[in-house]
Amino acid sequence: MEEMIEYILQFGNLNKQQIDLVISKGEILQLKKEDYFSEAGRIPKQVGFIVEGVIRGCYYNNKGEEITRCFISENSLVCDYVNFEANASSSEYLQAVTDCSLIVFSKKNWEELSHIIVGWDNIKNKMVQLCMYQKSRKGPVISQDATTRYLEFLENYPSLTNRVPLSYIASYLGITQQSLSRIRKNIR
Repeated sequence: MEEMIEYILQFGNLNKQQIDLVISKGEILQLKKEDYFSEAGRIPKQVGFIVEGVIRGCYYNNKGEEITRCFISENSLVCDYVNFEANASSSEYLQAVTDCSLIVFSKKNWEELSHIIVGWDNIKNKMVQLCMYQKSRKGPVISQDATTRYLEFLENYPSLTNRVPLSYIASYLGITQQSLSRIRKNIR
């Protein structure tokens, strides 16, 4: 819980009583590798804070191919927030890439914090903006060559290369796994 409180306090101040309230509203959730935090076609029901592990945002294109859109790792919020707020069905999946430990807030508990803590909405809005930025951070620019895209991936996600399957990285980069293997071999 300490990591989450440190994260929250970057966006505003809370007193001990308010911190205790936030902690009381969160629940620990363990996700096994490949479990879903939220699924396409369903209404997202919770906001999560990743304590440990990696989650990816993915969807299926019109050819039925799975496309990885983003990676979200420790000390970050994870949520399909637009659909969570609108109570609407999601169009993408948020899937555990590794075993994950999260602190989650149900919609009811998340909204209660806004009603009880003065200033929570301001803190929440800043956290959500960062969450949405991280999720929407554009994937590699397809006009770049594949090696440049991979080098940018290494720069943006330095801790993920040995934690995420190559198939997901290749999907994120918009290349085949064979191409990725060749690129990795050539830059060593």
